[in-house]
Amino acid sequence: MERAIAHMDLDTFFVSCERLKNSVLEKQPVIIGGGDRGVVASCSYEAREFGVRSAMPIRMALRLCPEARVIKGDMEYYSNMSHVVTEVIQEKVPVLEKASIDEFYLDLSGMDKFFGCYQWTNEVADAVMKNTGLPISFALSTNKTVSKIGTGESKPIGKLEVKALDVQPFLNPLSIKKIPMVGPETFQLFSRLGVKTIKTLSEMPVDVLQELVGKNGTVLWKKAHGIDETPVIPYCERKSISTENTFSQDTIDIQNIRSVLSGMVEKLCYQLRHEKWLTSTVSIKIRYANFDTETKQCRIPYTSADHTLLRYVLELFNKVYTRRMRIRLIGVRFTGLVHGLHQMDLFEDTEELISLYQTMDHLKDRFGPSSVGRASGLLL
Repeated sequence: MERAIAHMDLDTFFVSCERLKNSVLEKQPVIIGGGDRGVVASCSYEAREFGVRSAMPIRMALRLCPEARVIKGDMEYYSNMSHVVTEVIQEKVPVLEKASIDEFYLDLSGMDKFFGCYQWTNEVADAVMKNTGLPISFALSTNKTVSKIGTGESKPIGKLEVKALDVQPFLNPLSIKKIPMVGPETFQLFSRLGVKTIKTLSEMPVDVLQELVGKNGTVLWKKAHGIDETPVIPYCERKSISTENTFSQDTIDIQNIRSVLSGMVEKLCYQLRHEKWLTSTVSIKIRYANFDTETKQCRIPYTSADHTLLRYVLELFNKVYTRRMRIRLIGVRFTGLVHGLHQMDLFEDTEELISLYQTMDHLKDRFGPSSVGRASGLLL
């Protein structure tokens, strides 16, 4: 049976959410982000025409587009809207994967005999726009890679179907930058070799690609040929990551407990970013010396930033720790996970803080998760 995989992506999601609240922003250049020292979290197509891009410093963006309206983002509002969209889609499709806060994969394989996969996808997109007012684009093809590339080519508010026989002709003229796994460094590497289109890349021997980019060479070769067997993973908010610490001796040393929590949160957040997860629910557990156990949780805007999650964890600890008894065990759990690229709070964080996180993660990738960390967590 031929697979039918649709990719859906909300167009300039943060901007579209703000336009729901303020129609004056329609057709205006809009930048979502922090203050003068912050970076662009999202921008409208009108701003992109001036060269504004996500993750660009706000100051640079305003030099390119002085007329742009800069709006401080509201991640809680965006997260809530994302949940609404998810519910609309989930009611209408057999298998849904939430790839990030604003994009989704749908596995519609086998549904042609009942309704027609393209018509079904089109009606799902219409339902999203009708129920939320948010614009959405989609592409339908035989696998994730082609459908994701197709969505990018169809925006804004695009609808595209790339049938099996059309996959290679569709991919061939496109830049290799359109392949999801090709980042700036890989693009520069192949550009120096004169390889700029997917057609040229597809004509390279797989062993040459392996020599150039290692084990990813085979994956890259397959994607250039429109081959991708990656399954659509059913969406479920019960996914979680967690850690616990049992003290060698029951303790009532609050300063030490806070240090332990800091170290636990930092390690979990590194895991979130390393695996490209965002969390929307934080839980904390404490077990007293008499083995009584209490937990508390709260729903939060999607994030994977240490300082943001640590604040919530410490607030929960203050609320749950009421007996003033010695503590035997403490645990932290992040649930409601979705894959996402918005790994920092781009509305609050400065360029320097974002750079610091990137540097620390790079050091941890190279030398191990315990190679560098916050001073507050060193007692762990």
